[in-house]
Amino acid sequence: MNARATLWSAQEAVAATGGKSTRDWNAFGISIDTRTLETGDLFVALSGENRDGHDFVAGALAKGAAAALVNRRSQDVPADAALLIVADTQKGLEALGRAARARSKARIVAVTGSAGKTTTKEMLRLMLARAGSVAASAASYNNHFGVPLSLARMGRDASFGVFEIGMNHEGEIRSLVAQVRPHVAIITIVAPGHLEYFGTVEKIADAKAEIFEGLEPGGVAILPADNPQFPRLEARARALGVSTILTFGTRDGADARLVFARSTANGQDVIAGIGGEKIAFAIGAAGTHVAMNAIAALLAARALGVSVKDAAPGLEGFTALKGRGARLTLSGIDIIDESYNANPASMAAALQLLGASAPREGGRRIAVLGDMLELGVEGPKLHRQLAKDIADARADLVFLSGSLMEALWEALPPRHRGAYAEKSSALAPEIVASVRAGDVLLIKGSFGSRMSVVIDALRARVAAPA
Repeated sequence: MNARATLWSAQEAVAATGGKSTRDWNAFGISIDTRTLETGDLFVALSGENRDGHDFVAGALAKGAAAALVNRRSQDVPADAALLIVADTQKGLEALGRAARARSKARIVAVTGSAGKTTTKEMLRLMLARAGSVAASAASYNNHFGVPLSLARMGRDASFGVFEIGMNHEGEIRSLVAQVRPHVAIITIVAPGHLEYFGTVEKIADAKAEIFEGLEPGGVAILPADNPQFPRLEARARALGVSTILTFGTRDGADARLVFARSTANGQDVIAGIGGEKIAFAIGAAGTHVAMNAIAALLAARALGVSVKDAAPGLEGFTALKGRGARLTLSGIDIIDESYNANPASMAAALQLLGASAPREGGRRIAVLGDMLELGVEGPKLHRQLAKDIADARADLVFLSGSLMEALWEALPPRHRGAYAEKSSALAPEIVASVRAGDVLLIKGSFGSRMSVVIDALRARVAAPA
């Protein structure tokens, strides 16, 4: 017997989607990937540019799926298979997400921003779990399929819901937040990411501000007080009728103010003023940007009715995520893994973290950086400007990968140049040959820069026989 509670019955799913079910069934979860599908899940056959989920329906059912959401019956599917047939599986998934949101009494928070979305979401998940059951986006499920999937997975008895919302085009957040309908909306930061599509940071701010359009009546907007786009965000929120606007940052008067942060062996100790109350807490990850995300999350928890003092201890269990600041040590080399994504703001924050890291005896600070993508015509200039952040981080050596990073390579003093290559796969052997025990390496770049290849090469060096 499956110990999980029923998430969707056939009757509920039919009512939500307007589809037709071939037989009765009960699903305990929802999956879009047969590799991670669990027995009893409803498998949703989404169609993308490179693959069609309908090709995997038979495999999903054979693996134990309770049913499959499809727009047609595939030839290899058994005649007696449990199918929920709809006109469009993407719209069917969205319908399930909307229905899950409509039936839920959970207090909902949505998070967007140019950086820190997943970190803030995970912090909220940990803290709110101290006050009740939490439904939260998995990984970085923040796009057109990730948001409705996360909503559709929300149990009917959840006390809180935490959903991450991303975008790279105008109107994307508007569409997604209409599904989430949060009580609290956070913008972590606005920075020059996706300039290729938007042209200016101001337009990026306007796109992020779409999150306010989906706020429930009486909802709360939480904004970064230190950000240059704060006045624009605040004005947009007020124009949309948001009456409660809270702020976080270092400025006097911020509703959540970072007072003090100090790195420790296990992360950092923080003191913050939140709602006029001073609170000290520990976070299991270092960096001022992480502390900022934490106080934004604490402010959101408070807005959801959770005591800050009760919530804050949950942050001690937070650790930096893979590709987003996770730390690992290989043969005496300390690695800061920031390989998942990059824009100028997150790159500057990561370099600041490198500067605050102390190499072991005989070690060096080494920056291994890949292209920041989707920056448009400003790309070369924004890469070149990283030279100051590198100098401030006191980096001893710099290794660069990608056509855009060539602009930074030319701006670096020769003494700091480690190696440059067009591709990370060509750069990796240079790094492996150059690093030594005691070094601290920051490895960062946009996902498309494939900087994780460097980490894989370092792991292979450790695993190779002597």
